[in-house]
Amino acid sequence: MLKRLDKIRFRGPKRDDFLDLPESPTGSDTECSDDMLLRPRPSLRDNDEQRDPAGLGTLSVMHDLRSESERLNEVKGHLEIALLEKHFLQEELRKLREETNVETLKQELERERSRRLDLEQKMNKQQETVCSRLQSWFYDRFGVYIEDFRFQPEENTVEAEEPLSAKRLTENMRRLKRGARPVTNFLRNLSALSNWHSVYTSAIAFIIYMNAAWHGWAIPLFLFLAILRLSLNYLIARGWRIQWSIVPEVSEPVEPPKEDLTVSEKFQLVLDVAQKAQNLFGKMADVLEKIKNLFMWVQPEITQKLYIALWVAFISSCVLPYKLMGFMIGLYAGIKFFVIDFLFKSCPKLRDKYDTPYIMWNSLPTDPQLKERSNATVSRRIQPVVSRSSLATIPAGVTREEESARSHSTKKGAFHEIFNLPEIERPLPVCENGWRCCLINRDRKMPTDYIRNGMLYVTENYLCFESSSSRSGSSKKNKVIKLEDITDIQKYKVLSVLPGSGMGISVATPSTQKPLVFGAMIHRDEAFETIFTQYMKIMTTSNPET
Repeated sequence: MLKRLDKIRFRGPKRDDFLDLPESPTGSDTECSDDMLLRPRPSLRDNDEQRDPAGLGTLSVMHDLRSESERLNEVKGHLEIALLEKHFLQEELRKLREETNVETLKQELERERSRRLDLEQKMNKQQETVCSRLQSWFYDRFGVYIEDFRFQPEENTVEAEEPLSAKRLTENMRRLKRGARPVTNFLRNLSALSNWHSVYTSAIAFIIYMNAAWHGWAIPLFLFLAILRLSLNYLIARGWRIQWSIVPEVSEPVEPPKEDLTVSEKFQLVLDVAQKAQNLFGKMADVLEKIKNLFMWVQPEITQKLYIALWVAFISSCVLPYKLMGFMIGLYAGIKFFVIDFLFKSCPKLRDKYDTPYIMWNSLPTDPQLKERSNATVSRRIQPVVSRSSLATIPAGVTREEESARSHSTKKGAFHEIFNLPEIERPLPVCENGWRCCLINRDRKMPTDYIRNGMLYVTENYLCFESSSSRSGSSKKNKVIKLEDITDIQKYKVLSVLPGSGMGISVATPSTQKPLVFGAMIHRDEAFETIFTQYMKIMTTSNPET
């Protein structure tokens, strides 16, 4: 206990620095005790001496009592010092708490923030001028229209593709045909006017147009005709029965759609629609390719004529007045449409010689024709080398015809005997072994006659198909087509859903209502180039003028 009191005493200030005990706040607690200690007490020794005059036995007891009283006085001093230290420590703690009061600081900070916001609002209200009010009014009035001109990134929406359906495909083709009917009727009426199908109608139209062109009313005439056509369409839409056409319209019978179709009927329907789409896309591709080749100087002599015509038109537009140019163009268009075109259509020989736009358009090649020409020039360079090597392999004493007839024979007999052809006819070197394919004859309805598997051969004058199901050498199932009788030959894709450009060839002849299709050909491109090259060779030799 004494050691603990010493630690407490030395931790605080010195005892000399403290106040006197009577001035200390806790002095009242110890005054009475000090008085009691300072007063002389009757000692036990006197009593003992009175009781025991000898005093020999009580000396040791009195000494112990004195030592105990001294210790108690020392303890009392330590306690006083501890109480004073406690008092001073409490005072220091109170002062520190007052100096570092966090809650009061937070409250003062919030008050300052609120004051700042109030001041800002007051300043904003004071700074609002007439210009800002005018701007806010303008934005409220015209802000909606200004937002329409805000640039935004374009949204790329991907349309969902419909699955392939025979019914849907047929309906789309019918819709296309109905949508194109007004355009085709308009073009047919123009052609009838140019061909003088109705003499009185064409004569009246010619007189009215030439009179309007002479007086410079050609453009107002066309605008008036457009307004008249719209007015007639309005009356027709309101229920009036008005039908006027130079050429009588031919109404095609509309077949009712069949709901339940067999697999073969669906396949045939898809083939018909795909063929129409193929022919339509082919014509469009031919027109676009010819226009491209015209401007890209593929045929320099044709593009040169267009180039000179453009320069003449440019110089004329710079020199001549526009009124005179309009008069000249109007007169030329009327004479060309009503007179010159009628003569050219009535006399094909005149057209082939003097119709410059017609000759230029027909002379423009398409991309497949350019490719065929390049292949033909390459084959002409290679052919002499091949012929020399083939002559070297023929044994002595055997003619070239005998060797070729002996080599070109099928498994069922000689080639010319199978197809009932002259002995001179033999497959070309490219197709000595033939191309394996299947013949699709869409004029037949029986499945056995509709599709046949076999081999395709090309000779100098014929296209021959040998059916694999024919039992004898010469069979009716074999097909022989004369190249001169072919009216159209194209690459064909049997199923449009399959990737690639197809594996078939379409051949149209006058004896068949629908073109024959040679499908499932692995070497389709090679076969098509060979057939088309031989076909063009025969057509050029038979018609040297063209």
